[in-house]
Amino acid sequence: MQQGIDKQLVRERFAKALGSYREHAVVQLEMAMVLADMICATAPGRSFGRVLEVGAGTGALTAALLERCRVETYIANDLVAESRGYIAFETLRHRPLHFDFLPGDIENLEELPGGLDLVASNATVQWLSDLEGFFRKMSRCLKPGGILAFSTFSPLNMREIASIEHTGLCYPALEDIAALAGGCFELLASKEEQRRIAFDSPGEVLRHIRKTGVNGLVRRSWTKGSYLRFLHAYREAYSCGEGVYLTYRPLYCCFRMQ
Repeated sequence: MQQGIDKQLVRERFAKALGSYREHAVVQLEMAMVLADMICATAPGRSFGRVLEVGAGTGALTAALLERCRVETYIANDLVAESRGYIAFETLRHRPLHFDFLPGDIENLEELPGGLDLVASNATVQWLSDLEGFFRKMSRCLKPGGILAFSTFSPLNMREIASIEHTGLCYPALEDIAALAGGCFELLASKEEQRRIAFDSPGEVLRHIRKTGVNGLVRRSWTKGSYLRFLHAYREAYSCGEGVYLTYRPLYCCFRMQ
């Protein structure tokens, strides 16, 4: 469970990063394709009637799913209302029979669609305040035997930033996620990876984080001194070759309604 996430700040940062997300969120785009393949493996005939995507963003998972599966009704949700245009573009390209968009915080939305065959989410659930509550909420939307599949990150994700700044999201381990979901779901498949990205400098790491919108945890203003201290500490601890590195730890889960 996350404590004290400022959803307004999260919305602001991701809204600002919409235009640059696809270019810079290379790990999250790869995750969308891995997750889509995992989802398709659960579906005979690769067909779903009603699908809800949570945290659809710029449509990476939308595109990956619709390229692999047949969908009759595609319902997308995002905290950032402006993402609707990105998702509409992908659904028009792949033409599910019906498309709808639900703007807002999935944890606070009261009216959600029912009779769902699939709830999917890519690199989003780590921003939720109450993961167990989210599982219960989605269980009420899914049909018996329906699929809940998502990607997130495992502990020590982006540990380089957390070790220097002493801030970061709480990433639960797979066994903790399975325990939280166990009251409603059975785990069908899971997968963990490590992806290390090299950058020319610590400043480029910060730029990468800003351009992907994942700097929505705290509001802060860098002073010249704090910025220079960060650059020095990062280079001292996490150098590789001529640059530095940042480590992502993707985690994939596929559950079925009991």
